[in-house]
Amino acid sequence: MTVRTITISTLKTLKNSVIGNPAAKLALAQDTALIHLLVNCLKQPPTSYADTQGSHDDIRIESAHVIASISYGSEVALVSLIRANALHAFLLALSNLKPHDAVQLKSALARGLRVLSAAIAEVVGPSQLGLRTWSPDLRSEAKVALSYLFEFDCLNIFLPLLADPSSQTNIAIAQLIGTTVRSEAHRNVVIEWLPPAERSKEIKGRRGWEKKELVNSSSLARQGGWVVRLLVNFLQKKDIKLQEAALGAISSLAMENTVVATTLTRPWPDAVDTPFNIILNLMKSRSTDVQLAASLCAAHVLRAAASHHPGSIDYSAALNVIHVVNRVISSSSETPQNKIKTCYTLYHLVKDDKDLCREVYERGTLEKVVLLAKYITPLERTSEWEEDEPESTLALREATLTVIAAISLFDNNIRREVADDLQLIPTVQASLSHKNVAIRHAACTCLRALSRAVAMIRTNIVDSKIGMELFAIFKKEDEDPRVIFAALNTICNLVNDFSPLRPKLLDQGLLPRLMQLFASDDINMRVGALWAIRNTLRKSDPSTRQTVITHLGWPRLVALCNDSHPEIQEQAMSILQNLAEDEKGVDYVFESIDSETLANCITSGLESPNEDVTRHTACFLANIANGSREEQDFIFAHAHIIHAMHDCMTDAKSDTRCPLISCILSLVQSNIRRKDELAEAGITSTLRHMCDWTAGVSVSMSPGGRHHRIHVDDDKEAAKLARLVLDLLDHGNIGDLM
Repeated sequence: MTVRTITISTLKTLKNSVIGNPAAKLALAQDTALIHLLVNCLKQPPTSYADTQGSHDDIRIESAHVIASISYGSEVALVSLIRANALHAFLLALSNLKPHDAVQLKSALARGLRVLSAAIAEVVGPSQLGLRTWSPDLRSEAKVALSYLFEFDCLNIFLPLLADPSSQTNIAIAQLIGTTVRSEAHRNVVIEWLPPAERSKEIKGRRGWEKKELVNSSSLARQGGWVVRLLVNFLQKKDIKLQEAALGAISSLAMENTVVATTLTRPWPDAVDTPFNIILNLMKSRSTDVQLAASLCAAHVLRAAASHHPGSIDYSAALNVIHVVNRVISSSSETPQNKIKTCYTLYHLVKDDKDLCREVYERGTLEKVVLLAKYITPLERTSEWEEDEPESTLALREATLTVIAAISLFDNNIRREVADDLQLIPTVQASLSHKNVAIRHAACTCLRALSRAVAMIRTNIVDSKIGMELFAIFKKEDEDPRVIFAALNTICNLVNDFSPLRPKLLDQGLLPRLMQLFASDDINMRVGALWAIRNTLRKSDPSTRQTVITHLGWPRLVALCNDSHPEIQEQAMSILQNLAEDEKGVDYVFESIDSETLANCITSGLESPNEDVTRHTACFLANIANGSREEQDFIFAHAHIIHAMHDCMTDAKSDTRCPLISCILSLVQSNIRRKDELAEAGITSTLRHMCDWTAGVSVSMSPGGRHHRIHVDDDKEAAKLARLVLDLLDHGNIGDLM
C-alpha cells in the first residue's frame, strides 16, 4: 500500500498489513520515502494530519510498532531502517522523554529499540539459535550500528530505563540486553556501567593509584554491578515475563564471564539466598518459558564460574539443567521452538567439557536427542520434503545435530552408541545433501565428531560411503564457506594414517583443493588446509611426501615456518615434524632445505611464545637427532639452536621439554664428545637442576650469568629423561659410544 499522509488509522492499517506478510514488508522496505517518514515520526510527528482524533503520542507509538514489525524477516527492510538512522531516532526519542510523557509511549519506544537492536545483533552474530546467512553489505552496516548502540552515550539513554517504574519498559530493556550482548567488549561495557549518581561516588571513593579496571572489578564484586543487581531483583518479582527477560539478560552477561558468574554464586549482603540459587529455583517455575530461560542462564553461570578451575563444575546444579532438558526433549506436547532452545541450552552446558558430555550420555539425554533427530528427518529424499518442511523443523534438526556433535566429540563409547546402537549415520547422510545451508553445516560438524574414532572411519564411514559424499561437498567451489570449513575439519580426520580413505582422497584431488583453500583470506581456512596436509603426511611413505611437497613447495613451507600467525607457524612446524618421522624423511628435509635456512626455522620455532609452536619444533628436533651423524652435527654447528634449546627447556611445559631432552639423549648416545658443548650452553646444569627439584620451580644459571626459572610442576617424565642423559655424561664409556 502507498502511504503519503501519516495518520493513526493509516499507521494501524500499515502495521496490520505487514504482520506475517513478507511481501508487504518487502514492499514497505522499498518505499524509502515512507521509511524516512516513519523514522522522523519517532522524533517529531507531523504538525498536521487528517485524523484530528490522533495525538502526537499515538502517532509515535504506532510508528514505533510499524518499524518493530518490519525489523525482522527482510534484509531489505533492515538495511532501509539502518540507513534511515532508525536506531538513532529511537535513542533520541527516549532521551527527550519528559516525566509527564505517557507510559505507553516510553514502552513502545523501548520495545521498538529492542526489536530493531536484536535484529541488528542477529546479523552481526554470533547467532543465538543456529547458523544464519546474511549479505556482506548488511553485515558491514549492522556492525557499525551495533557498535553505536554500545557507545557510552547510548548506554546512558537506555540502561537507566531498567529502573523505570513501568515493568513493560523494564522487560524491553532486559530483553534488549539479552538479545544484543554477544561479544566480550559489549558485555564488559554493560557490566561496568553505572548511573551518574553511583558513578560520582565511585570516582570520589577511588584512590589515585588505583587502576580503573581494578576499581570496576572490585565494584562489581562488592555490589553485583548496577545492571546485574537490578536484573537479579527482577527475578524475585512475580511477573513471569519480567523474570524471563531478566534471566535472558543475566545469561548474556554471565556467558564466558568469570567475574559475573562468580558474583552470582556468592551470597550478597542482606540477601537470604545467592542469586544463583534463585535462578535454580526458577527452573521449577510453572512457566516453561521461565524454566528454559533459567536453564540457559544456569548453564552459562556454571561454565563461566568453573572456566578457570577445570573439574570444579557444580554437578548437582548441572543435573537440574539436564532434568529440564530431558523433560522438554522427550515431551510430545512441547513446541519445536522450545525444543530448539533446549538443544542450545544443552550445547552451552556441555560444549568442550568431557565430563559433562559423559554425564548427559549416562543420563539418557543423548539418546533422547538422537531419537528426536531421527524422528524429524525422513531418509527418503524428495523435492516435496525439502520444499514443504517448516522452518521450525529445519531449525530443530540443525539444533539436534549440533548438540549431538558436541556430546560426541571426546568419547569413543559415545560415538559408538550414536553410530552403532542408535544408528544416526543415515540421518546425517540425508542431511548432508539438504538444500538448507545450516542443515548441511550441522551434518558436517556431526560427522567430524564421529570421525574422531578410528573404528568409525574404518567401518561406518567407509561402508556407508558418507565419507566420499562429504568429500564431494568439500570439493564444491560454490558451496557456502562455512560448510566447506566444517567439511575440511572432517577431512582432517579422514586423511590420517589409519584411514582407508587417504589414498582415495589423494587420487581424487585432495591436494589441489587444499592448496586452493589455503589461498583463502580466511585464516581459519588456511590453518585447516595446513592441518589436513599435516595429517596426510603422518606416517606417510616417500611417494606421498613428494606428492604433498610438489603441491605445497619447499619455499612456501619455509616461509610458513616464520609466519606472523602462530597458528600457521604451528602447522608448518608440524608438517616438518611429520616429514622427518624416519631417517629417509630426515634426509629428504636436509636435501631440500639449506642448513642455514633450516637452522633459522628451528630457532624461530623454539623462540616462539606459542607453546604449540615450540612443542612441534622440539619434536622435529628430536626427529633430526635420530638421523645420521652428519644431521646430528648440524645441531651443534649452529650454536643459536643449542642456546634456544636451553632457553626453551627452562620455560616450556613437559610436552615440549620431553622431546628436547630426548633430542639431547640421542645426541649424547651417538657422540659423548659433545658433552663440553652441552655444558657450555648451560644444558648440563639445567638437566641437573631438573633432577634436583621436589616440586614447583627450580632455578638454573645460564652461561651468561642469567637466572632461569625452570617450571617443573610434577614433570617426572622429563626428570627421568634428564637423569638418563646425566648418567651417560657422568659414567658413559666413550669407546663404547663412538
